[in-house]
Amino acid sequence: MSDRHDVVVVGAGILGLATARELLQRRPGLDLVVLEKEAEVGRHQTGHNSGVIHTGIYYTPGSLKARLCRAGSQMMTEFCQDHRIPVDRCGKLLVATEASELPRLEDLMRRGTANGVPELTWLPPDGIKDLEPHATGLRAIHSPHTAIVDFSAVTQALSKDVQRLGGTLLTGAPVRSLRREHGAWLVQTGQEPLRPHALITCAGLWSDELARMTGEPANPRIIPFRGDYLRLKPSSRRLVNGLIYPVPDPSLPFLGVHTTKRIDGDVWLGPNAVFAFSRAGYRFSSVNLRELGASLAWPGFWRMARRYLGTSVGEMYRDLNRGAFVQALRCYLPELGADDVVAGPSGVRAQAVARDGTLVDDFVFSGGDGILHVRNAPSPGATSSLAIAREIVDRFERSRAT
Repeated sequence: MSDRHDVVVVGAGILGLATARELLQRRPGLDLVVLEKEAEVGRHQTGHNSGVIHTGIYYTPGSLKARLCRAGSQMMTEFCQDHRIPVDRCGKLLVATEASELPRLEDLMRRGTANGVPELTWLPPDGIKDLEPHATGLRAIHSPHTAIVDFSAVTQALSKDVQRLGGTLLTGAPVRSLRREHGAWLVQTGQEPLRPHALITCAGLWSDELARMTGEPANPRIIPFRGDYLRLKPSSRRLVNGLIYPVPDPSLPFLGVHTTKRIDGDVWLGPNAVFAFSRAGYRFSSVNLRELGASLAWPGFWRMARRYLGTSVGEMYRDLNRGAFVQALRCYLPELGADDVVAGPSGVRAQAVARDGTLVDDFVFSGGDGILHVRNAPSPGATSSLAIAREIVDRFERSRAT
């Protein structure tokens, strides 16, 4: 294979592959290569995703996140239908268990309605019981169009589409360096170097590191947060029919511990959100000293830690104490007991943190001179991936035209 290419896309998670597919659909015959550091596609955030196709309740009306979620939800459903990937429209409850949460729940209904989320309805306590007999709450929003899917299967289908459209996928090819040379980019990997005319990076947990290779600012920095799940024992799955979410804290970009029905019938409970000692720190014992040092050296880390000290301590306590984890779920699932659960999987979220300690909850792009970095593509990134890819390619083409 020649080392000269039109475009290289770095990252074969769901967003990188969706972006590569969008480029190839727009430009048939494009010489495009996707680089992936792991041996398989979708090994990190994509492969540890909860599997929910969100409908757009949470986001500020008119915002890019709201628009991309609504468009992406529809596009994802159609993609799965076209590729015969099972989707279960199991619906979702957002449950308020305390009077102080009711104004926030009303605000979520206003947002969801303004965003065009279909068929949102209010449920009183007995209406909650009709859908989730073992749940309890003062009031709830029912979103019947929220669905679940296996995003790993979606990613495999995207990978096949990219290759069917003429793209090349190289796995086991971590990017060691990026630099501009003779009108092209020189991409050094563990394999042969590549010299594409243009470059798009969708590197998720490592997105800021690739951006800094090309001289982009350090701000924002990716700080990894691990989310641990419990799983219901098969004998206890009767406690949950679908998706039950608490009312989220608007000051945090996390949705709180919730129940997630899986496409295979499993039920996950969680996740919490604790600082991870490695960007691939799926276990408490996973430590990468270089990456840990980089997180601790970022001024925004300490400002964030001070701002959210109480929340952080609570999350860590629940991570180490299963009884406390279960107790957090019992506020809306009172019959749940410690004997109903076993340890579940974990995921790591690429949380962008600004220098001032702000948790960045919006898209961040940077670049120029033939390169576009996707610095932050926050939740619901998997739901919105096909729509985000369209936005990325739009930006990329505009930058190439100037």
